[in-house]
Amino acid sequence: MDTAVTTANKIDLAALKYKTVNLVVFGHGNVGDAFLDQLFEKKESLLQRKSLEIHVVAIANSTRILFNEKGTTASWRSDKLTHGVPYSIDSILAFVETHQLENLIAVDNTADAAFTKQYEKLIANGFHIVSSNKHKNTAPWKEYSALRKLLNGHEKEYLYETNVGAGLPLIDTIKLLHQSGENITRIRGVFSGSLSYIFNEFSERNEKFSAILNNAIVNGFTEPDPREDLCGMDVARKLLILARELDLEVELDDVEVQNLIPKAVRALDKTTFLKNLTHLDTSFFIKKKNLKKGNVLRYVADLHGDLSKVDGGKLTVSLQETPKSSMLGQLKGSDSIFEIYTESYGSSPIVIQGAGAGASVTARGVFGDVLRISHKL
Repeated sequence: MDTAVTTANKIDLAALKYKTVNLVVFGHGNVGDAFLDQLFEKKESLLQRKSLEIHVVAIANSTRILFNEKGTTASWRSDKLTHGVPYSIDSILAFVETHQLENLIAVDNTADAAFTKQYEKLIANGFHIVSSNKHKNTAPWKEYSALRKLLNGHEKEYLYETNVGAGLPLIDTIKLLHQSGENITRIRGVFSGSLSYIFNEFSERNEKFSAILNNAIVNGFTEPDPREDLCGMDVARKLLILARELDLEVELDDVEVQNLIPKAVRALDKTTFLKNLTHLDTSFFIKKKNLKKGNVLRYVADLHGDLSKVDGGKLTVSLQETPKSSMLGQLKGSDSIFEIYTESYGSSPIVIQGAGAGASVTARGVFGDVLRISHKL
């Protein structure tokens, strides 16, 4: 009997000890770039300590993609410049099928609302989803609930811890409380790291609002056009996401939002607006002057009302006067804070506080979601 075994037919017994997970990463801006750096840095230790081998088989931006069925490496930036090609979602699915890749996770680190329309196709073709992109969870309720049904039908996971609070364990905490039967009666806090920094500084320092804002822009605490922060819609989206975790059937239009941008400068182009920041000084000077002694300004999101009813919640986002001695009043730097009030804990909320923004902490949160799904596969 011929017992010879060809090299091609040999089974790699060592490899059988490892679980291989294949990632397709969309978006390599600030968060996506930091995520990939963290992943490649931890790749070897995950293999040795967790018997988990993570292959990044594709890295894409809006126009081009780098494919490697055996996994890209830390040199992906230069490799993508040389070997990147145009793509579509269908070409990704064909690539996955050709190479018979399993344990698939699509990681969305874009901020593109249009791209989230591809989630359904990815899920239907075997992908779990991890996303730092808020847009899918703030889509119309009909689309939001249909996605959950699709996930259940295909037995796929969709994790998005970083949608609110960057790397803070907020959404998981709310899910755990809600699913365990705890009656959450209110959620409030300072949800924006950018606006936290601006009003923490403005309340403490004897400087004009425009100077504080300009300092925040220079130090990267705001979006390039700070009106994206000052209009309040980013905070509104975060509040909507938390409300829906409590099964409240609410829409983005249901959130009452105080826009902090004076009407006279809302329609200006970005360059002109940045040259006219002093237009904001008078209104904010008056607000600060009218503060009661010992109080400070905070931009607060508040979910309240009868949260036991699907249509009983009230969602408000506004600039509020709050005692400096309170939890919200004691915030420093660009920290976010979330107070979760429950029936069991009464007037003493569960408080989650920490860095609620930044590419590095957000990337760590995305990485954590990838690992959580990987361990379940």
